[in-house]
Amino acid sequence: MRARPGRVTIYDVAARAGVSISTVSLAVSAPHRVRPETRERIVEAATALGYRMTAGRRVGAARIAVAAPFTSYPSYLRRLSGMLRRARDAAVDIIPYDLDSAAAADEPLLDVLPTRTDVAGLVVMGVPLGGAARRASRAARIPVVYVDVVPARADVGGPVVLVDDLDGGSQIGRHLAGLGHRRVLFVHEPQRSPAYVSAGMLRIRGIEQHVAVTGIAVSSPEAIDERVFRAAADAGATAIAANHDQFAAAILAGQRGRPEREHLAVVGYDDGEVAAALDLTTVRQPFEESGRAALELVLGLVSGAATSHETVALAPTLIPRGSTRPKASGAF
Repeated sequence: MRARPGRVTIYDVAARAGVSISTVSLAVSAPHRVRPETRERIVEAATALGYRMTAGRRVGAARIAVAAPFTSYPSYLRRLSGMLRRARDAAVDIIPYDLDSAAAADEPLLDVLPTRTDVAGLVVMGVPLGGAARRASRAARIPVVYVDVVPARADVGGPVVLVDDLDGGSQIGRHLAGLGHRRVLFVHEPQRSPAYVSAGMLRIRGIEQHVAVTGIAVSSPEAIDERVFRAAADAGATAIAANHDQFAAAILAGQRGRPEREHLAVVGYDDGEVAAALDLTTVRQPFEESGRAALELVLGLVSGAATSHETVALAPTLIPRGSTRPKASGAF
């Protein structure tokens, strides 16, 4: 049934975009299932009409959308928890959107969130905005804050919250060099698109300031197998650095009961209860703090109290534990 005259509805958006109402709904709830050209038409139609979906909204609350690859990387859930804690003290509704990992995408871009024009602000974590999303958010005057994204030139002007991954990598390299290691294998996810600078790329650059690095791409922690340890041997590596603690935990598991592998030092990235339980040397990221900072920035933009050019840079900290040891005598 159509809404009362004068009110923009999903039917109006569908008619303007030339699609069904189910396609409009899918573009909001599961955007990866809608073709990019169709998504862009829906974004443009919704923005032009000022389409709003207000069901369930708290009266007087600012509605902030948060998009990130939550199910791909648990670290983004920790950032979200920092936002939620901050939101307790403010009239804020947070709407999370789960995205595909940027590393797994041919074009790691977010193009659909501004169809929700009832949002007051948008926080994008780990995935850059695409052209359609940038145009729609500007037209709708939706402020955008980035977290864990090095923006492209077209995105410059939006606030950014970054953890210094170059420095995090440098801390790993300095630590391993101090233990006598000279060659390191870096285990990371495959990156299908060269269109953005990933955290892993920055970490490798930091490690390379102190030691020689060979990289190997692995699809998931479950894919850590003989190939990784063979690559370390072929490179003459006496240490393995992992792009996150899940990879590092799988590497430690692959060492158990294999004396020929026990000389390898292992370093992770992120830190948390699992790393502490495994006695894993790792780099601690201030996840919760980055989430709080992002929410503060976007609320400042919504209220007009903040500028659109602010960058918040947070420092990571190396946590030395038992998984890194001095290079064994006789090793390369």
